[in-house]
Amino acid sequence: MKSKIIIEKYFKALETGNYEQMIKLFTPDAVVHSPVYGNVKANEFYKKLFSDTSESKIILLNIFEGKDNFTGACHFMYDWKLANGKDISFECVDVFKFSDSGLIKELTIIYDASATRPALKRINKNTG
Repeated sequence: MKSKIIIEKYFKALETGNYEQMIKLFTPDAVVHSPVYGNVKANEFYKKLFSDTSESKIILLNIFEGKDNFTGACHFMYDWKLANGKDISFECVDVFKFSDSGLIKELTIIYDASATRPALKRINKNTG
């Protein structure tokens, strides 16, 4: 049951772009596996994600909890407005692995990134 609470807090922080609240949910050495950003430490991943984002809208569809309370997953719709104003919407599944203390130690993000990759390349080309 605790994993469901962390997952709900995670999506609230993601939707509001609240970096401080987000990072409190992760262990200091946590890693995010992203189809667009690659395998990145959580603190670096969310700095980059939030800088590439102007707005997020999330519709939670399902939350799944593992039997051992050390895993969980969430199925959701993500309406993502990039910093350049481009809108991208997709269906996604996030798979969470939790530490003994109940924080997220590993997150795997699963979705079709075929529309996201080119849009992010344009942002990064224009800013850096």
